[in-house]
Amino acid sequence: MKSITIEGQLRTGTGKKAARQLRSQGLVPGVIYGGSQEINFTAPVLAFKSLVYTPEFLLADIKVDGKSYSCILKDLQFDTVTDALAHVDFLQLVEDRPVVATIPLKFTGTSAGVKAGGKLITKIKSLKIKTLPKFLKENIEVDITPLELNGNIRVEDVTVEGYEILNSPRIPIASVVMTRQLKQEEAAAPATAAKPAAAAAAKPAAAAAAKPAAKK
Repeated sequence: MKSITIEGQLRTGTGKKAARQLRSQGLVPGVIYGGSQEINFTAPVLAFKSLVYTPEFLLADIKVDGKSYSCILKDLQFDTVTDALAHVDFLQLVEDRPVVATIPLKFTGTSAGVKAGGKLITKIKSLKIKTLPKFLKENIEVDITPLELNGNIRVEDVTVEGYEILNSPRIPIASVVMTRQLKQEEAAAPATAAKPAAAAAAKPAAAAAAKPAAKK
């Protein structure tokens, strides 16, 4: 799967004052958890851009002090006033240690309900999962082809090898609802069908009324 490389330096100073000084230099403090020890480092703010400002799920290869750490993004902190990136937390991937991650959903196929005139509504865009690092992927594919009009696909309908899905199983992921036009067409259909039936019933009645009475 896709990954980005972040070149950083070990961070020595700690505390709010040291962090403010780093940010004034265009650097962002970060920390790597999950390994044999925590790694505190700094990197230029631009190094995080393609990882932070994207809907994609990416791996981060962080190089610090001659060592490389394969990680996933764990948490972000932004300045409450300027909205600038203030701190980044990463989780180091260890081969036999499960991780919790949020993986985007990718919908494939064309819903049967959409073909019938309905509208696809996506309720959630990602799933929270627990898995081993070797099973991590960029997205979870969900085939919506069988999704009928007024139907739902729920969390419990999604199965992925090696994944334990942590979301509530009954939460809808996607549904197909009737559009306003389709509702109007369905409402008009009974009235349209009733007109020929009424006309057909009126013909025998009219013929009977026009028929001359039999002579006694």
